[in-house]
Amino acid sequence: MGSLSIWHWLIVLLVIVLIFGTKKLRNIGSDLGGAVRGFKEGMRSEDGKSPNNTEASSPGRTIEGEAQKEDHRI
Repeated sequence: MGSLSIWHWLIVLLVIVLIFGTKKLRNIGSDLGGAVRGFKEGMRSEDGKSPNNTEASSPGRTIEGEAQKEDHRI
């Protein structure tokens, strides 16, 4: 029973193409590629600095605080 053979995958691919059509699949592929490209550009930094580099997020700095639990009973 294990894995599916190449014929099973070809039939699944044929059914997907028949349902969605090649134009819609091509558009989905280009949209996905654009999203990945945008993500990579967002992760890449200019001049070695991250785009959201602020003092509060600099490494080695500890921000101390105190948490309090509020009791909201009706």
